[in-house]
Amino acid sequence: MDDSRQVRVPAPVLTPAEMEERLALMRKFPTAMDLRARARRLMPNFAFEYMDGGAGIDGGIKRNWAALDAVELVPRYGKVIAPPPADTMLFGRAYSAPVGIAPIGGPGTAFPGAETYFARAAQAARVPYTLGVLSGITVEDAAKIAPDVLWYQLYRFSNNDHKIGMDLVDRAQRSGVHVLVLTIDTPARTVRSREVKSGIVNPFKLTMRLRLDAMTSPHWLSSLAKNGIPRFVSLNPYMPPNTSLADSAAFVRREQGGAFTWEEVEKYRARWKGPLVLKGVLHPADAEKAVSLGVDGLFVTNHGGRQIEALPTSIDALPAIKAAVGNKATLILDSGIRSGIDVARAIACGADAAFAGKSFLWSLGALGPKGPGHLINVYTDDVRATLGQLGCKTVEELHGVTVRHPGAWKMSDFG
Repeated sequence: MDDSRQVRVPAPVLTPAEMEERLALMRKFPTAMDLRARARRLMPNFAFEYMDGGAGIDGGIKRNWAALDAVELVPRYGKVIAPPPADTMLFGRAYSAPVGIAPIGGPGTAFPGAETYFARAAQAARVPYTLGVLSGITVEDAAKIAPDVLWYQLYRFSNNDHKIGMDLVDRAQRSGVHVLVLTIDTPARTVRSREVKSGIVNPFKLTMRLRLDAMTSPHWLSSLAKNGIPRFVSLNPYMPPNTSLADSAAFVRREQGGAFTWEEVEKYRARWKGPLVLKGVLHPADAEKAVSLGVDGLFVTNHGGRQIEALPTSIDALPAIKAAVGNKATLILDSGIRSGIDVARAIACGADAAFAGKSFLWSLGALGPKGPGHLINVYTDDVRATLGQLGCKTVEELHGVTVRHPGAWKMSDFG
């Protein structure tokens, strides 16, 4: 986007006390990985394993990080660059930075009340927050907390001609959700070994083993006392009153599953009147098909390495997706984001923004309700510093940066 079309999001006005607190947090926790280290120390083991782990032996997570680290960006000098803004436009709406909070399934298991804390932080900072359908607050309540930045993610509820899914779409529309996200990359349930070993059970309950684990973390227990054991409250209208945790989990297993078919994507496109994004695309042909059906955007993601380890990394698949769809769709990179430099790498390789999930859970584990807002500041400040260092006046100029991307897939690699 050129500067004439870029809408600036005004920075929040901070009191001296708020500014001092922000600076103090920046000094102690200048990176997402610092938050991860603190979360590991403070959280019950099962909660940290849930927020941090992936499929198998975490091979997908490790490769996501390594692939991002391998991307090199070449700066250009010879001009004076004032500290540039990080503002960006996504689907016609201005945000303060090209970074957002990705949908997370059941984040309350990692930190009770997570959805409320994410929504508040995103609204305050004016960055997108994608509420997952398997969440501890309803889309209606989330829209009250984050009216300017709320996106909504759906899994496939195909029974009775998608009765539940279509009703959720209508509820999102009435609530003022800005973007609907359909997750397509969970066709089968997979095992996350770290969760299994930690003792997490489905439905979530505080077994004696987990209670003993939680006793080591007053930080987590305090949030549990305030918010309660997480439930999938958005689905309450479709279940009998006073459904138990066990019965609600059985309901979700019965009603939700599989990946959206292309015919189903068409149905949701017809029902939803706003921007529609498909999450989980890694093959250029799938990207082209989605765009042909009227999908407005794509999450290029391998589900953060949490479904299967053998998938291409998101950053390596991105260039071929960009080559396939060009400017016909907004591209969002998800999986492995740990810094504003990673965000810049994603945009330089073809994305319009980058979203993070795991690191926002780390922020809660480390700092509680203050964590997400601090991490947004970390990412935003890092994006601005990276822009200035590369010689870019706007986020859009990252698309013209010279990149060396050794792991990038080409269109020909897909046959």
